[in-house]
Amino acid sequence: MTTPVVLVTGALTGIGRATALAFAREGTRVVISGRRDDEGQKLAAELQKRGTEAEFLRSDVRHEDDVRNLIDKTVSRFGRLDAAVNCAGTEGTPGPLTEQTAETYAATFDTNVLGTLLSMKHEMRVMLAQRSGSIVNISSTYGRTGAAGASLYSASKHAVEGLTKSAALEAASSGVRINMVAPGPIDTGMLNRFTGTDERKAGLTATVPLKRVGRPEEIAQTIVFLSSDKASFITGALYPVDGGKSAQ
Repeated sequence: MTTPVVLVTGALTGIGRATALAFAREGTRVVISGRRDDEGQKLAAELQKRGTEAEFLRSDVRHEDDVRNLIDKTVSRFGRLDAAVNCAGTEGTPGPLTEQTAETYAATFDTNVLGTLLSMKHEMRVMLAQRSGSIVNISSTYGRTGAAGASLYSASKHAVEGLTKSAALEAASSGVRINMVAPGPIDTGMLNRFTGTDERKAGLTATVPLKRVGRPEEIAQTIVFLSSDKASFITGALYPVDGGKSAQ
């Protein structure tokens, strides 16, 4: 059996890093991507030490040439692409909607929405020709509910959900599955930047029914499942991993 090839964008921190490590534990071949060469090479070396065939390819998902080259180099190196996880994202500039600008809009949407669109476009280009593959995009519980002070982030994740569902329907007849994971508050640098203070972080944590924030590894485990044959009849779906927030 051919060892699966998995691509993870935004792989250098948080959920992306945890996802790359989770796939390594599954014995897959892993391509990691991000914008910082030193951090990328360090993570690739860590994955290789764990016995995983891994490679870092620098790319910025906001630029189509970067994304096209990332996918082409992955296929050139490994011969195929079995799963892709689009983790590259930003919280943008939190604050009231009345303080947002065209520049803060572009900074948020170029990464979260355009980056997801371009990534799916070129991942699907390969997977549709193979007539197989799985893509998992990262949404957010804020993409379903909205949030005061996070208008652009919330709107961008709404857009990711629409893109994902539409792409899933387009790809379904070719055997390519596309799904989403919607994390709740997860203990990452992004959460710390968004909350700003320990007090605000504790206040957000108190709104979670399980009374704690999640770990990146808990999101990664769901991503690995959705990318596997165990989820072979799941496409166009949104999986909240949020400690019960979506049940409120």
